[in-house]
Amino acid sequence: MSDDSNNKKNADDVSTENSDSSTAILEKPAPSKAPGKVKPKLLPPYKVLLHNDDVNDMEHVIMALLKVTPLRMDDAIQKMIEAHNAGLALLLVTHQELAEMYQEQLTSLSLTVTIEPDA
Repeated sequence: MSDDSNNKKNADDVSTENSDSSTAILEKPAPSKAPGKVKPKLLPPYKVLLHNDDVNDMEHVIMALLKVTPLRMDDAIQKMIEAHNAGLALLLVTHQELAEMYQEQLTSLSLTVTIEPDA
């Protein structure tokens, strides 16, 4: 029995030693929100529209769309056919600055492209 009591005493000594330790743990304060900080607003969306024309052949339109926009081949073909059949096709919707860039680049490749705010 004395062995058990010695083991118990040793365990009590260890726990006492740990509780007497002078090691301090610093906690990081929770980040506070900056006063007056406003969430950025999303930019208003703009539609980039491809118009049918009798000047450009279908292959040129597809290649121009692939060169300038992030459209894949299947999507570029679909948009070209839509513009050819309906007279107008929605290419994509993005913020105004990027829509203007697509319009300028596609127009420089002789395509008829307009942009308008997306309602």
